[in-house]
Amino acid sequence: MSVASQTHAIAERLQTGLRTAARGLIIDGKSVPARSGETFAAVNPATGEEICQVAKGGEADVDLAVQAARRALANPSWRDMSAVDRSQLLYRLAELIERDAEELAVLECLDNGKPATLTRAVEIEGSIKTFRYFAGWPTKFGGETLPVSPRSGAKILNYTTREPVGVCGLIVPWNYPMSMAAWKVAPALAAGCTVILKPAEQTPLTALRLAELALEAGIPAGVFNVITGFGEAGAALVAHPGVDKIAFTGSTEVGKAIVHGSTGNLKKVSLELGGKSPQIVLPDADLDAAAASIAAGIFFNQGQTCTAGSRLYAHASIHDALLARIADHAARLTIGNGLDAGVDFGPLVSQEQWDRVSSYVEIGRAEGAEIVTGGGRPAGMDKGFFFQPTIMANAGRDMRIVREEIFGPVLSALSWTDTDDLVAQANDSDFGLSAGIWTNDLKQAHRLAAAVKAGTVWVNCFNLVDNATPFGGFKQSGWGREHGRQAMELYSEIKSVWVNLS
Repeated sequence: MSVASQTHAIAERLQTGLRTAARGLIIDGKSVPARSGETFAAVNPATGEEICQVAKGGEADVDLAVQAARRALANPSWRDMSAVDRSQLLYRLAELIERDAEELAVLECLDNGKPATLTRAVEIEGSIKTFRYFAGWPTKFGGETLPVSPRSGAKILNYTTREPVGVCGLIVPWNYPMSMAAWKVAPALAAGCTVILKPAEQTPLTALRLAELALEAGIPAGVFNVITGFGEAGAALVAHPGVDKIAFTGSTEVGKAIVHGSTGNLKKVSLELGGKSPQIVLPDADLDAAAASIAAGIFFNQGQTCTAGSRLYAHASIHDALLARIADHAARLTIGNGLDAGVDFGPLVSQEQWDRVSSYVEIGRAEGAEIVTGGGRPAGMDKGFFFQPTIMANAGRDMRIVREEIFGPVLSALSWTDTDDLVAQANDSDFGLSAGIWTNDLKQAHRLAAAVKAGTVWVNCFNLVDNATPFGGFKQSGWGREHGRQAMELYSEIKSVWVNLS
C-alpha cells in the first residue's frame, strides 16, 4: 500500500470512529458531555464537511475542571511525586505520541487542513521533542543557596525553592494545535502544575487525544483536563478565581481581553501574540537562498503562522529579481487536500479565515498595491477553504496590508535604499515577534540584528525554533517566553527562606 493510500485508510478509519458519538470533555480523567448537552461540529477545512460532533463546554464545565485540577494539585500522588517519577511520566507520554504518530498526523490534517506529511514532521515530531525536552527539567529545576549579609550580624542561611504556580489555564490556537498544546502542557506538568487545556473551537481533536494519552501514560486524573468550546469557555477559564495562571497563544486583540479578564485574582499571565515579521534583504544576499526561505516563511502552513515573514523589504537594486524568484516558488506549490500525495499547500482553517484573507487582498488593491501572483481561490477548487499563495508589490508603509496581521499566505513587498530608513520602517509596527535578515556582510548582519525590535532575529535562515532557546515577542507580540528555563519559570513561584543559625 502506498503512503497516500495508507494515509487515506487511516483517515477513513478515524472518521468512522469519530462519527459514532460526540467527543466529550476530559474532566478528572473521564470523557464527559457538556453540562448543557450542547455540541458543535468539527469541520474538515479541505472539504467543508463535518468530521464529528464535539462537546461545547461552558462556564459550568470550566468550574468542574478547575475543581478537579485543584483536587489533583493537593493530591499527594501528584504533589509529592519525585522529580524522577515526574520525568518518567513525561517521557512515557512522548513515547505514546510517537507510537500513535501516524494517526495523530492524519487527525491533525483532518481537523486543521495542513498536509499530513507536514503535520507528521512538524506538529507530531515537534510535540514528541517538546515532551522529551521538558521531561529532563524536573530533576534540574530548583532553587539555590544565596550569600546574604544581614544587618544584625546573625549567622543566616538563605535559600530559595521553586514551587508550582498552581492550576494553569492553557489556551491554544488553531494554526499549530498539537504542538502549541505541547509547548504549554509539557513545562506546566514538568513544574508540577495541573492544567485545563482550552483548544481553539476550530481544532479540538488532537487536544482531546493528547489528554487521553496522558492518562494512559499514568498522569493522575485531574492533572490534565480539556475543555472544548468557544470564546465563552475561554473567558470563564480566564475569570475563574480557582485558576492561578493563564498561558495564551493567539491574537493580540484576544490577549488584551485576557489581561483584563485575569485581574480578579491577579493571575499570572503569559502571552504569545501576533506578529508582522519583516524580511530584510540586502543587495549582497544570496537571492536564491533568500527567495526559497522567504517563500517558505510566508507560505508555510498557508501563512497561518505568528512569525510569518509577511513584510518583505528588498533593496531596490535586487527587488524585482528577488520577487520573481519568490513568485516562482509560489507557482511550484501543490495545492490540495492534505491527505493526498505530493500536496504541500492546504486550505485555510475556516470560511471565516478565508473571508479575512480575501478582504485584505481587496484592501491592498484599493490602497494601490499590485498583485504579482495569486489573490483568490484556485481554479477548480470550489470545496474547502483554499486560497492561493499571494504576493502584493508596490506596497506602502502606511497600507493596512503592511501594518495589520493578515494571518494568511499574503506577502507585502516594499523596496528600500537607505539603511536608517529601512530600520525605521521595519520597527514601525505594533508587533515585535520576529525578523529575518539576508546578507553576506557580517557587520551589517550584527548591526541590523541589534537594531530590529523583535524577540527572535534569524540571519540567513527563517522560522527555526528549538525547545532549548526562548521564544516570544517585544511590544504587542506578547509577555514572557516559551521554551527552555524561561518556560519553566513561567509555571513556578520562587520562595525565599531565611533561617537563623546563630
